[in-house]
Amino acid sequence: MRLSMYRALHDGWTLSGRDLAGVPAAVPGSVHTDLLAAGLIADPYLDDNETRLGWIGRTDWTYTTTFRWTPAGFDRVDLVFDGLDTVAAVELNGTVTGRTANMHRRYRFDVTALLRDGDNVLKVTFTAPYTYAEAEQARLGARPGPYDEPYQFIRKMACNFGWDWGPTLVTAGIWRAAGLHSWSGARLASVRPQVRADGVDVTVEIERAPGGSAGGGTVAVAATIDGTRAEAKLAEGATVATLSLDVADAKLWWPRGHGGQHRYELTVTAADDTWSRQVGLRTVELEPDAFRIVVNGTPVFVRGFNWIPDDCFPARTTAADLATRFEQAIGAGANALRVWGGGVYESDAFYDLADGLGLLVWQDFPFACAAYPDDLAAEVEAEARDNVERLMPHPSLVLWCGNNENIEGHQHWGWRDELGDRSWGAALYHEVLPRVVAEVDPGRPYWPGSPYSGSPDRDVYDASTGTVHIWTVWGSDDYTRYADYTPRFVAEFGFQGPPAYATLRAAVSDEPLAPDSPGVLHHQKAAGGNEKLLRGLGAHLPAPATFDDWHYLTGLNQARAVSFGVQRFRSLAPYCMGTVIWQLNDCWPVTSWSAVDGAGRRKPLWFELRRAYAERLLTFQDGGVTVVNDHAAAWTGELLLRRHALDGTVLAEHPVPVAVPARGVLAVPLPPAVAIAGDPRRELVTAVLGDTRALRCLAEDPQMAYPPASFTGAVTEVPGGYAVTVTAVTVLRELALFPDRLAPDAQVDDQLVTLLPGESVTFTVTTAVPLAAGDLLSHPVLRCVNEARP
Repeated sequence: MRLSMYRALHDGWTLSGRDLAGVPAAVPGSVHTDLLAAGLIADPYLDDNETRLGWIGRTDWTYTTTFRWTPAGFDRVDLVFDGLDTVAAVELNGTVTGRTANMHRRYRFDVTALLRDGDNVLKVTFTAPYTYAEAEQARLGARPGPYDEPYQFIRKMACNFGWDWGPTLVTAGIWRAAGLHSWSGARLASVRPQVRADGVDVTVEIERAPGGSAGGGTVAVAATIDGTRAEAKLAEGATVATLSLDVADAKLWWPRGHGGQHRYELTVTAADDTWSRQVGLRTVELEPDAFRIVVNGTPVFVRGFNWIPDDCFPARTTAADLATRFEQAIGAGANALRVWGGGVYESDAFYDLADGLGLLVWQDFPFACAAYPDDLAAEVEAEARDNVERLMPHPSLVLWCGNNENIEGHQHWGWRDELGDRSWGAALYHEVLPRVVAEVDPGRPYWPGSPYSGSPDRDVYDASTGTVHIWTVWGSDDYTRYADYTPRFVAEFGFQGPPAYATLRAAVSDEPLAPDSPGVLHHQKAAGGNEKLLRGLGAHLPAPATFDDWHYLTGLNQARAVSFGVQRFRSLAPYCMGTVIWQLNDCWPVTSWSAVDGAGRRKPLWFELRRAYAERLLTFQDGGVTVVNDHAAAWTGELLLRRHALDGTVLAEHPVPVAVPARGVLAVPLPPAVAIAGDPRRELVTAVLGDTRALRCLAEDPQMAYPPASFTGAVTEVPGGYAVTVTAVTVLRELALFPDRLAPDAQVDDQLVTLLPGESVTFTVTTAVPLAAGDLLSHPVLRCVNEARP
């Protein structure tokens, strides 16, 4: 006889609320996506439809299904929800069996006595998020936050309530799996593997079914890994055991770029219940003042992205979607993702992918940019214990972080005067969360928040220790301000740019598109965002005359701004040991800081980061060239420094033998013959080492005396699309091809290439749509800064 069985409850659900009833509902899912599928609301991602859907977050909703059940002799049957969004009453056959108030937790309810042989009616009624949050706000007292929204009073994805890159779409629903777990004797209530370099120690906790076969007897628990087995007997009344397993000649798990991602299957059993996961053997430490992450004794320079929920409706994000986004992250050179605190603890698929690809994960607890009441402590502790336990098997997870920008808010955003004697979350970040991590997952570092300088009495703006977020750039200053910073670790910095043309065109029906047309403005959520985009062009690029110019130049400026910061901070290694760019992805089509837009299209920034985040980088810094070698092998060769005229003529040349050790950085000064221009408006400098080249013009583009762009082009059909070859007759500055303007499915393999006269580049365009060669070689599909205008 089987002693446990799981049955999903994902079928036959309907939704009711307001004046709607019997709407077919998907589980997992959300109210918005159910209403959209039924044709009852317009797509919230299009135009300004979002603004007419606020009523959904102010409505109570009930999910109902009927399922058949037949007793099978189990001691116990539990109703299990992996995610309920958010404040809900769960009712089975007319009896309320449980209440919830946390989107981020799993719930389990004993329904053994409530089930009937035959049809059973299950209802989940969600209280409107605003109703609950506003009542809690009134009860506990208002707290400061960035928006006029009460998100800190409900344990729910904060960015549901809108952000400076996201819409206000306040959701409800059964957003993760639901089912019945039938079991007898004992079940595995908790499995907590603590890995080390030579094995794993597993703490196992069981739950006994009252009156069941194991209720008062001995339960055998066992764990196996790589052929090694450990066992324990839990006597009557005992529920916890720790099993230690050593792995001979263990193969370690490493971050990408540092070694392989070997994993072992770890299997734990208790009676008939089985838990199995892949674990990686490794150690992780955090050197706090330097904020240096050390894996297996090796410091790792973090080349990362901040991650936000990939869809406003997380149930829609599939494992395939995540795989695509992760490939884009590593394709841009990243070795880490920071799961930002205004979102969610991501799905198991997210961390499985990170494990397999060697992407380090920094996990924020979900608190962001607001003062949270310490009254949430009990609920937060339950949430934290659940998720720390769920995620701790993953070797990719290397850091728990208490919050995003809340300590900064308390220090610098005027909260203290506004709060008076009301709490703001200090007890959560400095007491509750570190205690949970220390008890449940002691092998991983905990950091109270970001930015944070290592002690509550230190200023979070002290860049000499801990982490910083740099928002002076974008907020007010030119991106060259990054050169004034000498940080230990930059956990947020970024600059905005528009989404791909095809993404914006599909989301906005304005005719014609314009930077200030209503739909384009609605898909810009940052206060003063478009003004900052134009101001950010500064002296770097010409002022745009048309929408097409605006789209190309602001996207180019985003790429340059972020790349400038990345290169500056990488040149400071090993003093600086990390850059985490804001942000990799978007949750909808919007002008934002992302490298990949809300439709999954790569922006010019992505292509520039592929160069700036390459393991081997040449960068002009402080009057010289810095050679950055984040590689396991030394980088040796002849560094060739040249000063050119715009026609390509070499005016000065200086070779320098270099030998940069593994994970090393070398600063090489420019000799006067190369550094000092005769006419900066007509000259540029290059640095070449092997296949890597860096190029710097000696004046800003609007001051450069570029000739009108001239080139020859050829387009040939290749499997899956076209090869577009451009050969420069004159210098071509920041050459870019935008094939999505011709066909929404079209993608290109490179962007922002500067060619000197006589040089060529071949772009590969993939598309299923026939395209005309002339269109691929014409404005506004093919662009460069010094393009000839009709």
